[in-house]
Amino acid sequence: MTLKAIALGSAAALVATGAQAQEMFEMTSAFGRNLPILGTAGVDFVNKINSISEEVEFEQFDPGELVPTLEALDAVSNGSVDAAYTTSGYWQGKITAASLFAAVPFGPEAGEFLGWMLYDDGAELFQRMYDENGYNVHVLPCGIIAPETSGWFKNEINSLADLEGLNMRFFGLGAEVMQKLGVSTSLLAGGDIFPALERGAIDATEFSMPRIDARLGFHNIAKFNYFPGWHQPATLFELLVNKDRWEELDERAQKQIEVACLANITTNFAEGEATNFTAMKENVEQNGVTIKTWSPEILATFEETWNEVAMELAEEDAFFKEVWDDLQEYREGYKTWGNTIYLPRPRD
Repeated sequence: MTLKAIALGSAAALVATGAQAQEMFEMTSAFGRNLPILGTAGVDFVNKINSISEEVEFEQFDPGELVPTLEALDAVSNGSVDAAYTTSGYWQGKITAASLFAAVPFGPEAGEFLGWMLYDDGAELFQRMYDENGYNVHVLPCGIIAPETSGWFKNEINSLADLEGLNMRFFGLGAEVMQKLGVSTSLLAGGDIFPALERGAIDATEFSMPRIDARLGFHNIAKFNYFPGWHQPATLFELLVNKDRWEELDERAQKQIEVACLANITTNFAEGEATNFTAMKENVEQNGVTIKTWSPEILATFEETWNEVAMELAEEDAFFKEVWDDLQEYREGYKTWGNTIYLPRPRD
């Protein structure tokens, strides 16, 4: 055998050994890969981890390919799926405190939220929530976006009375507020919203940012798009990994996944900030959308109602209260910085 043949044989053996050692993870995503910002974030995470690690490899599957969006937590916990890129707000019906780790009405924007999550108590409480509710998952913050739109309506909303009796798709803790104001809410996955609007099963919807909503075509049915997104000043996304699979990984592989998620937070946030203004202009100029801003009076009612909801949930659930109190303590301290350092935003 020649030296060249020996070298090629050795290289092949090394490749084979590496392939055998590499841990494969099937990851379901709550958002289709073709959906801007939300869907691309899952794709970007997979590309990041696969490009930096020779120990783990992730493969993304769109909603429904492995499990439906709203079943991902149970699937990862029981091991039928290795991992999920999603948001904890989808588990609001299972865990009272879940949405506090996704989006808080009138709560922290992205920078403040990440400060609490990464440098205060947020991440520890996040993991405790799953542990204490019996879910066999390891959780990592893995994406974040700026505020969403407040909703798409078929008719103009001139008063709170116009909300009463509407059927509306709504997410997380904001849904609790809308229900108190006479709106009947349901939580639908992204791909189910347009058909529900089209057949009249819902009268209005919120989902995400203008560019994302444009891809889903809400403007074809509902022409009034309301701002600001009081119910989701920021939305945090999570990577759930089956805890048994996670604990089988060595520390290096775990750190690689953590680093890929931290990098994903950056690109996810930046994509949203860079691309939504164009979508807003196109909605107005090409799609006939009317952009509306809630009146100060209606926004004040939303906030007052949210405070009532938060108090009620804190009274009902001890862990919700612990997380809520911790977040409020952090936010009170943050005011010293946040209320001082930023320039007021100009309004044309």
